[in-house]
Amino acid sequence: MEHLMLGEVEVGKVVERQGAFLPAATMFPQLRPEAWRDNREWLAPNFWEPESGLVQGAVQTWVLRSEGRTILVDTGVGNGRHRPHTPQFADWDTEFLDQLAAAGVQPADVDVVVNTHLHADHVGWNTEWRDGSWQPTFPNARYLVPASDFAAAGNADPDSGKGHLYADSIAPVHRAGQVELWSDGYRIDGNLALEAAPGHTPGSAVLRLASGGDRAVFVGDLLHSPLQILEPARNSCFCEDPAQAAASRRRVLERAADQGELVVPAHFGGTGIAEVRRAGDTFAITGWAGAAA
Repeated sequence: MEHLMLGEVEVGKVVERQGAFLPAATMFPQLRPEAWRDNREWLAPNFWEPESGLVQGAVQTWVLRSEGRTILVDTGVGNGRHRPHTPQFADWDTEFLDQLAAAGVQPADVDVVVNTHLHADHVGWNTEWRDGSWQPTFPNARYLVPASDFAAAGNADPDSGKGHLYADSIAPVHRAGQVELWSDGYRIDGNLALEAAPGHTPGSAVLRLASGGDRAVFVGDLLHSPLQILEPARNSCFCEDPAQAAASRRRVLERAADQGELVVPAHFGGTGIAEVRRAGDTFAITGWAGAAA
């Protein structure tokens, strides 16, 4: 894991799995086919595979060290999950915890886990199967969970996708007394603060970093492809409230461009961190920052 220093915050990542997602036309039905073709030169190979038409990306966890504490942003898919509604996430068997250890982080070292939202590829390593049941993976951590997503998952049909992820990845942590629910905003420390950005899910959030003169915003699934920076009105097929998701995306990108915040999505391959600016009534990517995979 390579590291990027932003002010006094160290930023790195652990990649659980990298590769193909869905066909571009399926994942982004609002994006014109020519948008992919016209940007082929820089979209391939990290974001799109022209030969197959498949979106490329990563399932990864951002690892922050701030004010003496270790913070994980999203926890991926996890191993051994029953996911009939999302078979692409079922029964994974990865070396995520070994990779985390290689980065110098043992489960007991983690102080805070941020779930930007409650989808199956963002909460899996919240727990692990141990002693015959799902148990918190990070025994000393506070798990920061958006209250509205918690309510939606907790009230979901137990046989639904949200019901399954709640049962194996959220409820065990809640029973252990490690979940802290929040709504409009939540300050983690002097460098890091959570802010509501609903639409992808009811409680989708972004994590803002401000330390020294450096700024970044971890946007979760507000962005699945860099083409959404160029065309921010275009949602992925996973956005639960498309109009609200597009409004949140534009608002977050406007601030990032105006305040010089690096944009850090959950699933971008490559370095995974975009530099953006305004370009008329939309936005442009001016470069990519460190923390290479």
